[in-house]
Amino acid sequence: MDQTADRTRRARRLRSGMTGAESALWEMLRGRRLDGLKFRRQAPVAGFVVDFFCPELELIIELDGGVHRLREGEDALRDERLRVAGFEVLRFDNAAFENNPGVVLSAIREKARQRKEPPQPSASGGHLLPRGEKGAD
Repeated sequence: MDQTADRTRRARRLRSGMTGAESALWEMLRGRRLDGLKFRRQAPVAGFVVDFFCPELELIIELDGGVHRLREGEDALRDERLRVAGFEVLRFDNAAFENNPGVVLSAIREKARQRKEPPQPSASGGHLLPRGEKGAD
């Protein structure tokens, strides 16, 4: 999905009307305050406007208020479309963030660490050898 002028306007409108939880999390993420990671708020990504986006890690953070309980199916479909496009989506409840922001920040840090690390080869390494060279001494 391409970015349209309508989506850009919507993102701008959402930036000016962030919820209290979104504003509080933004204060913790903005200006590379969380481990030097660059986040954008209310950013257009793959045809959607997401709450927070780290382009370097292709990591999306969503904070959900009460209305999301009525939209769980829509949110799941949206998250799946973003995952298929290569993005990782972390979704948190507003109340959970407000009650214990440290847990949310720890989860974001852990996912960021995982996204930064290159995949590890299997322990055997045998699959990396050319055909016919496994076990040859």
